[in-house]
Amino acid sequence: MANRAPRQAPQRTCVSCRSTGDKRALVRIVRGPEGVEVDPSGKKPGRGSYLCHQLECWQLAIRKGRLDAALKTRLTPDEKLRLTEFVTTLSAAEPGTAVAV
Repeated sequence: MANRAPRQAPQRTCVSCRSTGDKRALVRIVRGPEGVEVDPSGKKPGRGSYLCHQLECWQLAIRKGRLDAALKTRLTPDEKLRLTEFVTTLSAAEPGTAVAV
């Protein structure tokens, strides 16, 4: 049997800053049957898009409609609030990765 090259990690792009990184290093947002929500497992059914861990990217994606366009939907005020609350917990858990705007 021949030795195989190590499998390369899937790459994804942040819908806000357009930086590319490992799929597991970005946060997946999914538009599924229950609406728009964060998908930490990356396996929920529905249309997904990715954001990096920077607070600025989340704010721009929500405020400028980039997330709406990527998910092909219009975020409700409640969904925007839940996403904003999630990113504040994310930035609190990972000091130094979030950039305040």
